[in-house]
Amino acid sequence: MSSYCDTSPGHPIHGKYHDQEYGFPGKNDNQLLELLALEIFQAGLSWEIVLKKRPTTFEAFDGFDVDMVAVYKKREINRLLKNSGIIRNRLKVEAIINNAKVIIEMRETNGGFTKWLSANHPLPHKEWVKLFRKNFSFTGPEVVNEFLMSTGYLPGAHSKKCPIYKKISAKKPPWMKADQGIYENNPKV
Repeated sequence: MSSYCDTSPGHPIHGKYHDQEYGFPGKNDNQLLELLALEIFQAGLSWEIVLKKRPTTFEAFDGFDVDMVAVYKKREINRLLKNSGIIRNRLKVEAIINNAKVIIEMRETNGGFTKWLSANHPLPHKEWVKLFRKNFSFTGPEVVNEFLMSTGYLPGAHSKKCPIYKKISAKKPPWMKADQGIYENNPKV
């Protein structure tokens, strides 16, 4: 069985994401909203479809500017659902808008999404899922797992033999700073 690290390097769709983003820490709230949105869009679909539509999705959602997305109303939802450049699923689109509103609220309560993640880290996968479901929309176990791996909060984005693993390790992502015992019971990593 091949892994993402085996098939992505040099791939025209997956290569750049694998080599430059996946698992790297240090993302701001807009970038986190985008990655969460991409994981939500991926639910039930292939990751390749999501990555192919990423540029047009980024444009359609105003660069995932949290402040802009949070105030989308019926007009923007209809605009998005007519845009063939994105994955047109009303539940997913509405979840992303709601999640932007949650991030706005997190600025008041926690200083933003990034600080909220850091304040709750480390948690086992099961507890992360409970926490995400309590706060966000459309965040099941797989969405939460992939989102947290993609942002450096859970291990498993890259195999230890992958050259990118060394680059990420040098940046000391949150999962590397955590008590490693917390991840021993995580069936996802």
